[in-house]
Amino acid sequence: MDVVYCVKFTGMREEKEKMKLQMALDDIALEEAIDQVEKVQDYVDIVEVGTPMVIQYGMEPVRRMKERFPGLEVLADLKIMDAGYFEAEEALKAGADYITVLGVTDNLTVKGCVDAAKAYGAQVVVDMICVAGLEERIAKMEELGAHFVSVHVGVDQQAAGRTPLDDLKVMRSCVKTAKVSVAGGINLETIDAYKAYHPEVIIVGGGITHAKDPVAAARALHEAIKED
Repeated sequence: MDVVYCVKFTGMREEKEKMKLQMALDDIALEEAIDQVEKVQDYVDIVEVGTPMVIQYGMEPVRRMKERFPGLEVLADLKIMDAGYFEAEEALKAGADYITVLGVTDNLTVKGCVDAAKAYGAQVVVDMICVAGLEERIAKMEELGAHFVSVHVGVDQQAAGRTPLDDLKVMRSCVKTAKVSVAGGINLETIDAYKAYHPEVIIVGGGITHAKDPVAAARALHEAIKED
């Protein structure tokens, strides 16, 4: 990819915020997911009801996670592409604190999501998977009022050897008002490379849910993230 740095990178915001750990629940059954969150809840900040889980169960996991774990934030990874307000509202009514919209969609769809989030006191995460021209698109997402822009390398791209790190470098240098989250095969062995660019949220899925010991993995990731 062509890497374009739009401002001098300082490594973090002037007022550094504590990073959060987001646990992505994708390809596991709902009851197993609830059981895992029960065990690791002291080590994660955000529970992501992943797209595969939304496809399988609808909004039930969002409702159940919010009711069962009121101390955790819940993200509904809807990857909205159309009907922004309507689709965002379905998750927001179920208790989601964050919803995702795809950065490749129309600006009106993103605005609909932002408007819905304002109505419910929630936040919009723009998933930048497959977005070309990150600098220009990030600026537009910020103009529309997005709270987060998210680096995301999907599983198909990961299988081809791509990682989120290059995009994170670009995104961290370009954002002005939005916060940054990052996802894409991150685990305990690679997390320090991502921490160096201080995303506000680091997203880990299989690195926790498919670990031999999910509790130990979540604890270790939590400790790594909270280290100065």
